[in-house]
Amino acid sequence: MKKKSTRVRSNEPLDTTYSTIKELMDALNESDDFTTNGYGPKEMYQLSYFHPLVDAGQVKQHLLPNLTKPIKSLEDLKDSIPIQNCRVHNEVKDVQNKVMQGFGMITNNDKPNQALLVPLVRSEGRSISQPEVEFSVLGPKEAFVESIDTNLLLLRRRLPIPQVKIKEIRVGSLTQTRVAVMYIDGIADQENVNTVTQRIKDIDYDEIIDSSYLIQMISDNPKSIFPQLVSSERPDRISGELGEGKVIVLVDGSPNVISGPTTLIEFFSAFEDYFMNWTIASAMRLIRLFAVFFSVLSSPLYVAILTYHYELIPMDLLATLISSRRDIPFPPIMEAIILELAIELLREAGARLPTKVGQTIGIVGGIVIGTAAVEAGITSNVLLIVVALSALASFTTPIYDMSNTIRLLRFPFLLLAQFLGLIGVFISAIFVLGHLLRLTSLGRPYLAPIFPFRYKELKDTFIRLSFRYQQKRPIQMRPEDSLRAQSNATKKGDD
Repeated sequence: MKKKSTRVRSNEPLDTTYSTIKELMDALNESDDFTTNGYGPKEMYQLSYFHPLVDAGQVKQHLLPNLTKPIKSLEDLKDSIPIQNCRVHNEVKDVQNKVMQGFGMITNNDKPNQALLVPLVRSEGRSISQPEVEFSVLGPKEAFVESIDTNLLLLRRRLPIPQVKIKEIRVGSLTQTRVAVMYIDGIADQENVNTVTQRIKDIDYDEIIDSSYLIQMISDNPKSIFPQLVSSERPDRISGELGEGKVIVLVDGSPNVISGPTTLIEFFSAFEDYFMNWTIASAMRLIRLFAVFFSVLSSPLYVAILTYHYELIPMDLLATLISSRRDIPFPPIMEAIILELAIELLREAGARLPTKVGQTIGIVGGIVIGTAAVEAGITSNVLLIVVALSALASFTTPIYDMSNTIRLLRFPFLLLAQFLGLIGVFISAIFVLGHLLRLTSLGRPYLAPIFPFRYKELKDTFIRLSFRYQQKRPIQMRPEDSLRAQSNATKKGDD
């Protein structure tokens, strides 16, 4: 009879208290998708499995012909089955875990405490496709999928060296999700590896559905709105970060892979930057950084200047602003909030609707609502242009998590700009800067190499210098082997 669960930690199976294999089978047979059939004389052998989890072709081709032959023991049956990794188990816990993963279980009525487990796992999933969120014109067109084995294949194919190590952990009492910690031995700092591994083992939660769950649970400061670990769907980006000495975490069922430790500047660096000339890549990166500041500060500065500091506006421009706001019944803060919320509503509607409908809503809705708002006298056309450009600027961020942070930051800046003017904008900026100075990623400074300042590491921050100047790995990763190039071959020419 099934006993009450004695689980201590939630990353252990929910119920491991079946005393015999027969009790386990009786419990599993209560589910309609669990199949049990008898074979041999007097149905001495029982084949049991969850039919949604197993490959029916392997059952018919490899198992059933052998079960109809005279069988002496489970060991003899194991030797006759042309499938690798068949094992005879005595432990009920091992049998339960394997059956729930898609193994077939064969039992003998004469030896009810033994079970032969045959791997029959059905491998179905989405095929490898192009990246949808981190799309780029240049470079590889492969993206991670939901299968952890396929994702490991994509990474190992790019890094075919024995130094690539993987530590696999099961997390979640209900989901028993496979989590793989990946790093390059001899490059990655062992302290970072141990930190990630220990934090994952310390997770006490019943369901791990996606890698985003782990990000929230192993981040240094889960209350911060700034992402402290990179989540990427690009194998080329992740393999490059492995080469820098970072630690990678893959979660079965998730098409996004986690990497860390990371820095703030990396969230504004597209991996496409490394596929083009360094001067063009540097210009694109500077444009992204400018877009971030413009997206956060443009609307608050509009509200602060029009409310308290209109004397800063040139006379020619002031006349244009006065004429645009002549019939507006709301103060600048109200029209700014109305437009910002309208932009967010359009953005959410476009994201939640089917792709073709969402694109139509975003384009047509923005034009119609914007034009109607100006004609109705709810907002000025100048602020409409500012908010629209601000929204476009926020889309330049390569990492989606940081894009959400930028969208949220505008609202506290707006409120303080209304109450204190430009001083409120500066106070908001000081609070954000103070928070970033305190923030860490796996114990490493989040603002490195700006703080603590290391001028030699600025070669791949605001701009990306030529590969000839990047012969060492980033020191903030604390790599055991800091050299990328063992000779001066890269100095013969630029990339």
